[in-house]
Amino acid sequence: MKKISILLIALLLMGVTGFAQSKGKSFNAKDYALFGEKFKVTKILTKDQMLKKYKNLKSGDTIVVQFESNIKSVCKKKGCWMKMELAGDDDSFVKFKDYSFFVPLNADNSRAIVNGKAFVDVVSVDELRHYAKDGGKSSAEIAKITKPEITYSFTADGVYIKK
Repeated sequence: MKKISILLIALLLMGVTGFAQSKGKSFNAKDYALFGEKFKVTKILTKDQMLKKYKNLKSGDTIVVQFESNIKSVCKKKGCWMKMELAGDDDSFVKFKDYSFFVPLNADNSRAIVNGKAFVDVVSVDELRHYAKDGGKSSAEIAKITKPEITYSFTADGVYIKK
């Protein structure tokens, strides 16, 4: 009976240790290039968790968060904005605080962690067309933009992009 108890305790401890290691993903700044202000990586939300946060925001609400996802696209003129994947077909439109930094033009499909403020925004037709042009869209695609769009917006003060 004692041997069975010791065996069960040993198995339980191994299971807990294994679970803790698989759950805790550590951040190593050497694996990332920093753009903007340096920030301490704390509680990073996933793209699924971030979408849930956005869905609970009302116009005028702002939350300070960090989230990690893939970069879907970057401004092809300056790198002054990027779109990051959220769950499903949604994305977050990320601009940079006070236009004070840019990300590489070729950062598409890179993994990134952003730190800053998330909010819901209504973007005008003119602004949407401007972003489409900067994103390299064709004239035909730009002409199809005829309605303002509610967007999941983010103002980042710092971005880590995986090397």
